This record gives sequence, C-alpha cells and structure tokens, in this order.
Amino acid sequence: MNTYKLLNILSSVLALTASLLLSNAKSVMADMVTINPDFQPDPMVLNGKSGGSKPSDCGNIAATPNQVIEVTKPIPYLKLAVTSDGKPTLLVEGPGGRFCVLPDNYSGDKPEISGFWQAGKYVLYVGELVDGEHTYTLSISQQKN
Repeated sequence: MNTYKLLNILSSVLALTASLLLSNAKSVMADMVTINPDFQPDPMVLNGKSGGSKPSDCGNIAATPNQVIEVTKPIPYLKLAVTSDGKPTLLVEGPGGRFCVLPDNYSGDKPEISGFWQAGKYVLYVGELVDGEHTYTLSISQQKN
C-alpha cells in the first residue's frame, strides 16, 4: 500500500512539473533581454528571423516568441521599431495588454510602438504580412527622436 501511495505522489509531482515547464515554454525558447532605465547602448539593437508558420491577426508569426523583454522599473518613454526586407509586424504581449503594430506609410513601413512602459515581462513576436521569413532588426530606444 505504501508503494502505491508513493507512486501516486510521484506521478502527481511529475505531472505538475511537466505542466509548469510547458506553460513557461514560450519564454524559455526566446531570447531574454533585461531593460533598465537609462540602459546602454541606446539604441539597443537585436536581430533575428521574422515570420513563421502560425497565422495570426498580426501576420504570420513563429510558434515561439522572437524576444522576451523584462522591464525592471517603469520607463516613461521607450520605443521599439522593427525593420526587415519583408512586411514586418510587431506583436507585443505584456502587462498592459496585447498590441499588434503593422507597417504604415507614417513610420516608413517599419512597425514601431512607443510610450510609457510599466515594469514587467513583454513577449515579442516579429511577424510578416506575407509568407516567408526575413532577417529583422529590432531597435529599442529611450530617445524621442
């Protein structure tokens, strides 16, 4: 009887561990970047591959995030801008909600989002409006120009 109880407890612990690992898999597979106020260099430049096989309301995205950003303290002004040879999109999921940024003429066909950023974890997907993958450059800056 004791062996049976031990096996039940062990299987419950394994199931819980697997569940926790799977729920955090999105963040584990992406590159993590920590953003502190007055970070250097400014702008911070990150590169990767845009697009993916998962259709979304923000273009074709990868199954896992391209980047995860941890903002350590509230930042009054932060701007993220993406450039690529394709038609990139930027999907941001964070403490303030979920935002899809599309390329437009105003931004020169490069998606950008700026403003106040509260402390917390932000999951970023760099998508594409058309099929295919492209090398992207993500610029993160506190400069308002």
